[in-house]
Amino acid sequence: MTTIAPQGLHHVTAIASAPQKNVDFYTRILGLRLIKRTVNFDAPDSWHLYYGDEKGTPSSILTFFPWPDVPRGRQGAGMTSATAFSVPGTSISWWHDRLKALHVDVDAPVTRDAEEVLTLRDPDGMVLDLVAADGDLRSGWDGVASIPSEHAVRGLHSVTMSERLLDPTADMLTDLLGMGSTTEQAGRSRFSMGGGDAGALVDLTGGARERGYQAGGTVHHVAFRAPDLETMTLWQRQLVEAGVDVTEILDRQYFKSIYFREPGGVLFEIATDTPGFDIDEPLLELGRSLKLPPWLEPNREQIARSLPAITLPDLSADPS
Repeated sequence: MTTIAPQGLHHVTAIASAPQKNVDFYTRILGLRLIKRTVNFDAPDSWHLYYGDEKGTPSSILTFFPWPDVPRGRQGAGMTSATAFSVPGTSISWWHDRLKALHVDVDAPVTRDAEEVLTLRDPDGMVLDLVAADGDLRSGWDGVASIPSEHAVRGLHSVTMSERLLDPTADMLTDLLGMGSTTEQAGRSRFSMGGGDAGALVDLTGGARERGYQAGGTVHHVAFRAPDLETMTLWQRQLVEAGVDVTEILDRQYFKSIYFREPGGVLFEIATDTPGFDIDEPLLELGRSLKLPPWLEPNREQIARSLPAITLPDLSADPS
């Protein structure tokens, strides 16, 4: 039996277009904290923006590569088709009213698998779900962007992946990644990590006919939690032994990570919980300035000139 057993989602990384629109939406509209302004380490002429709760706790984090000229992507097989956040159980109607008032593209609430779900789309068309989760005791980042603490986003809830065939991906999730299969209804299968709480869930839908196109408004990869580097090193070895094409361990400054693809094509990452986002700036100043890893510091001036300007919004102001 495998010892690979992620305890939940670590983060989701997606592709956006205009960085300022991205910052405004996720901080002013959804009330997430911009916890890190850095660059794509593999392409340092572009931003990598991190959002989350106050500390950037694993399972609260959504990150973006904003590429201003990127075309709009297309959903389909081999794609993460929705990223869900957890909100308090009584908050769905409040969020629906707020988003409608702010002219966000939002659907009417629905009940899915006994959960109340509100589906919306960000400025690039990325699909987001807000899921009512009474049992989620995480605090999120309370009292910002005109959002009362009792309605604040708590963190990631789940991701939904769209596949042509369910079984190969389901087998990897259960047999190799140690997830449990919990529910299956209406063409949707749910898999859980750890205790199966919000932030530790993966949903699969099958039957997608056309391959998706990864570009603006789509998810780039989904990351799962490893507690530390020692555990990740063990998991990497086991993935290799199972015949998975997995990368070497990469230094992402705020965590170490490995990457591989599931059979349907979605890019997976396993990321360590440590060292965290306060290693290069104080907690109170997270996200206020450009941070670079040591190996890019010699090129700071050139990198800074290449990046589109970003203005941090005044979160005390009403976004309307």
